[in-house]
Amino acid sequence: MNQFFTNIMENLTFVLEFIALVAVLVIVAVIAEKLIAKKNNTEGKILTTRKTAMIGMFSAIAGVLMTIELPVPFAPPFYGIDASELPVLLCGFAFGPVAGVLTEFLKIVIKLFFKPTSTAFVGELANFCVGCAMILPATIIYHMKKKKTTAILASAVGTMTMTVFGTLFNAVYLLPTFAVMFGMPLEAIIGMGTEINANVTNVFTFVAFCVAPLNLLKGAGVSVLTFVLYKPLSPILKASYENAASKKTKQA
Repeated sequence: MNQFFTNIMENLTFVLEFIALVAVLVIVAVIAEKLIAKKNNTEGKILTTRKTAMIGMFSAIAGVLMTIELPVPFAPPFYGIDASELPVLLCGFAFGPVAGVLTEFLKIVIKLFFKPTSTAFVGELANFCVGCAMILPATIIYHMKKKKTTAILASAVGTMTMTVFGTLFNAVYLLPTFAVMFGMPLEAIIGMGTEINANVTNVFTFVAFCVAPLNLLKGAGVSVLTFVLYKPLSPILKASYENAASKKTKQA
């Protein structure tokens, strides 16, 4: 706990910028959710007590999963794959884009209690941005028309958006930032990729052969698992809505 707050104070400016980015994405999600509700002629609060509780539960699961990273054979060891987007996408599909973005953010906060940052929050910011690149478009598309085919399209678009954004984000920001942070030439990081794949010769081939496949694999895996788990979980998720609606009717 002390380490958590120490890291925040040592990187306060960056943390505040991180929070500002979260606020912007939440606003985008709120606007999208209101437009979807208007299109579908649906009413209701964006956040209810029960929905907030479900966001907390899915965030806790995602935060724990984020601490469990598995190495991949096509990327250097500082890259790993985890299943933390799975609870986030499930929550976003069930409760909307705002729930998805909030779950994505809270999972990072929870993860930091279990495993403090080793990158001055840069890695956590990257995880949040890349995660939202999948969650936001996927949940917006799905909630426009909740059908199986729409869910497939939403997951595919989310996966491709995450792959493209994550690849460009690594090339333009993340890799140069890590090079400065750890006091090593960018060429040294690229060299770690070259040892794995001889086709890696510069930053763009590095992200093309190491980062893009990682995000594509993660997005595809999360999408498949969401299809497997969403239907069995839907009675529990729908119950929260039905109970809330029942209470609202009684109060009326």
